[in-house]
Amino acid sequence: MSDRRRIEAFLEMMSAERGASANTLDAYGRDLLDASEYCAGNLCDAQGHELSAWLADLASRGLAPSTQARKLSAIRRFYRFLFEEGDRRDDPTAKLDGPKPGRDVPDVLSREEMTRLLEMCEKDPRLRCLVELLYGAGLRASELVSLKLGSLPRRKGARWVTTDIIICGKGGKERLCPLGKPALRALSDWLEVREEHLPEGSLARGRAEPFVFPSRGKAGHLTRRRLGQLLEELAIRTGIRTDRVHPHALRHAYATHLLMGGADLRSVQTLLGHSDIATTQIYTHVLTDELTELLETAHPMARKS
Repeated sequence: MSDRRRIEAFLEMMSAERGASANTLDAYGRDLLDASEYCAGNLCDAQGHELSAWLADLASRGLAPSTQARKLSAIRRFYRFLFEEGDRRDDPTAKLDGPKPGRDVPDVLSREEMTRLLEMCEKDPRLRCLVELLYGAGLRASELVSLKLGSLPRRKGARWVTTDIIICGKGGKERLCPLGKPALRALSDWLEVREEHLPEGSLARGRAEPFVFPSRGKAGHLTRRRLGQLLEELAIRTGIRTDRVHPHALRHAYATHLLMGGADLRSVQTLLGHSDIATTQIYTHVLTDELTELLETAHPMARKS
């Protein structure tokens, strides 16, 4: 069996039957090719001891436990596919123990830092809108750059009739994300000048027309890479470390600041589009640290230690 041919068949199955997103398929493809390369192109026939050595190699490369666990999950799915297709009669990953991925508490931008970022992009309608939607709606980078005009709230003239945007998230699941007044105002300001940013040429313009943030690239919309670059440039101008200002950092800030404001965990889970509430619970650790500090500085008994 050719590794590359079977990997391609596996990815086609994941797309057609499981509805895996392009990003998920890309990650699976990279992980499986990495394992195949380690096994000298013989992943389809690899044995448990070879895969155990591959896992050890991942650790020696300094990959995070979460990354190692993701790669192991990819090959587990791959061998399940081979078994179901009749290509193998066993599962060489059955006795493999992967690392338990720990959840690092995110380094969350403060409200004051978010205010500074928003003030710095005040004169740039597109950047302001991008930041407001990341921080004001908690969108993922891929959800933001591919946002279409048809998913925006309804308008009657210059007035917003509704306030929810429709997001197609991971696994094709749709959710409604309500927008606050600052985000709606930023969206209005950007839409007023959006036409000026449409690419020239009928083909490129046709590709870009449906998207809120059009681009002349093949996808027709702003890329995640370019979004990251814009935020990095914004961080530099604002005087905040660039490794702390990226699309997911603004999503972290959105969730954490909601919880700090009194929102319940289930509501935040729904707004973020998390399928498992355990993913949302990571933000409670940030709150715990803040409350501990508050207790140590504000409680009268703390002064008697």
